[in-house]
Amino acid sequence: MTTPCELHIYSNDEVKSRSIAKKILVMAKELESKYNFYNPNSYLSALNQRKIENIDTQTKDLLTRAKLFYNRTNKIFDITMGTLSSSRKLETVEEIEKNLQRLKPFVGVEHFKIKKNRLIFDNPYTQIDLGGFVKEFAVDQAVKILKREKITSALVNFGGDIYALGTKPNGKAFSIGIKNPLNTNKYLTHKEITNQALTTSASYERGHIVEKKEYSHIISTNELQKSVISVTVISSSAVEAGVFSTALMVEPSLKTSLEKILILESLEIMKNNSTFDF
Repeated sequence: MTTPCELHIYSNDEVKSRSIAKKILVMAKELESKYNFYNPNSYLSALNQRKIENIDTQTKDLLTRAKLFYNRTNKIFDITMGTLSSSRKLETVEEIEKNLQRLKPFVGVEHFKIKKNRLIFDNPYTQIDLGGFVKEFAVDQAVKILKREKITSALVNFGGDIYALGTKPNGKAFSIGIKNPLNTNKYLTHKEITNQALTTSASYERGHIVEKKEYSHIISTNELQKSVISVTVISSSAVEAGVFSTALMVEPSLKTSLEKILILESLEIMKNNSTFDF
């Protein structure tokens, strides 16, 4: 998943723990291979190339959930932002902006629909990218495997998308550090969680510069709010936390009942009960 992934299982049975870890590894690799947007031979690429109409149950579930989150985030979290990904390969700002303007009309999950098990696009340009969804889905699937195997204490960390199952062996909650976006070798604060997911989206992640213009790793048809440089969200599922941490990076005033931690350019930390005029 192009990022370090960790799994900590707390158990007295080493053989069982290794067997569970292997199951989770296989599951994660299968998801990575199946939904790799950049692999022309992946299942997702076949969908985007209009080579597959009848989708499997797992894909139908993911796409259906993505449509629901699209509406819950006021159309901010959008798996069809992959439509704009081709602009990343261009070398000048003029080329990038021209390409973005050409493809923007084809962005939005309303450009595909699911009828029974058929995936139907209304144009040849819309592309689905589940990169902001599958890693978090893999975390939730890992937790399901752990629970099914009767593990009561574990920590799943797939590239900063985290789920804390139960408590640490000493009975204390897991303490998760939240990095300083301006100096990732340091932490600004932490959050203690038990049976919860925590994800962070930040402006220091995977951005690139073309002719002195910075393009964020978060592809959006909206301008990102520069005042917020990191968003952490806590939820019962990694998918939900990941969706909203990404969406709040684009629109910090987006309404949600989920617990959130926003870090501003000044490194001021804004939490749920804080008010700030964005």
